[in-house]
Amino acid sequence: MSARAVRRYFRAVMEDSVQIRCTRCKNVFRDRARRLQNGYSRQCPSCEIVLFFDEDSHDANIKRAMRTARRVRKELRESEGASTRKATAAPRRYGGRSASRSRGTEDDGDD
Repeated sequence: MSARAVRRYFRAVMEDSVQIRCTRCKNVFRDRARRLQNGYSRQCPSCEIVLFFDEDSHDANIKRAMRTARRVRKELRESEGASTRKATAAPRRYGGRSASRSRGTEDDGDD
């Protein structure tokens, strides 16, 4: 796999994740933006404290992660909408096999 393909793969994977800073140990880890919604809880991989995600949280780190996740989800929805619009706008073409002779109609002179 080329370096360019690796960068493209990691950009696609990391595109939908959000950085979260732990309130206790201050370490940073990532989680998917689609998961970060009100009522979601996640354990910090370092100190194992359970973080509760809520829009009305008093913790600035949680608020920042929730804002970022909301923005990333919006961008993902817009990009998915754009890709589906492109797919429906393009005319469909049959890409299958062309008509060919069937097996039973060939002349076998070997009888």
